[in-house]
Amino acid sequence: MRDLPFTLDQLRILKAIIKEGSFKKAADSLYVSQPAISLQIQNLEKQLNIPIFERTSKRATLTEAGNLLLRYGGRILALCEETCRALEDIQNLQGGSLIIGASQTTGTYLMPRLIGLFRQRYPQVNVQLQVHSTRLISWSVANGQVDLAVIGGEVPHELKDILQITSYAEDELALILPRSHTFSKVPNIQKEDLYRLRFIALDTQSTIRKVIDKILHQHDIDSSRFKIEMELNSIEAIKNAVQSGLGAAFVSVSAIAKELELGIIHWAKIKNVTIKRMLSIIIHPNRYRSKAAETFSKEILTLFVTPHENQVFLD
Repeated sequence: MRDLPFTLDQLRILKAIIKEGSFKKAADSLYVSQPAISLQIQNLEKQLNIPIFERTSKRATLTEAGNLLLRYGGRILALCEETCRALEDIQNLQGGSLIIGASQTTGTYLMPRLIGLFRQRYPQVNVQLQVHSTRLISWSVANGQVDLAVIGGEVPHELKDILQITSYAEDELALILPRSHTFSKVPNIQKEDLYRLRFIALDTQSTIRKVIDKILHQHDIDSSRFKIEMELNSIEAIKNAVQSGLGAAFVSVSAIAKELELGIIHWAKIKNVTIKRMLSIIIHPNRYRSKAAETFSKEILTLFVTPHENQVFLD
């Protein structure tokens, strides 16, 4: 077999340049000098006998060959990382790493508790958590960049036949109100009362907003009739707005444990309506799964965390 016209270090450098957006930032992220980065790219182009960057006075962009090398290089590096994790498994969870993905709400409020439990049992395992939209996390699992993920939205249609999707636990969605609101003084409210409230919501394109609207529709609640006073870009901003008396909102119960404990917002119950969504675990069944990933799935994801009481029960 002929010698390869590139090295793993050169592929890592190319990936870093594109990820960081410049040669200088790539050099900083890899703890090497910028001239060393430039020399490696020059050597790579000589070895390939084809330019991989188009250079102008302002910036350098990838050529068609550069894009091809980046795409295949990413797959090569992912396989190398997978190999390293497999070798680390020989130490039987006395080391190694675990990369977990999660959608926004799940990753912010639920996963830190689960990871904390795992780290108590296996402190030598290096655990990384990546939090993105359900779509981005699903693709990361499919590409082998994430070992497993816990999501609250729907896996992209094109990945449903590729990924293994397992139901994990139900996540209740709460209607939250300011403590001063009239409805906070009654045991429950009627569905029709929802149309009298002023609502604070996430952007219409957000996954959580779509999930909430879909579930409400299943309970014969027409969210298009809601009076949306404002749209915010984070759950924390929505909670603060509700606490300040600006309106009502639907949020995951897992996101309001602290506020309920402190008594600074009111969880309004809707008569004869319980709104829940299903959380799912996703893995790629045809990729190597480390012992750390297997153990996390079996020992931690069989536990159900009750956010309001901050306790853990068998699901």
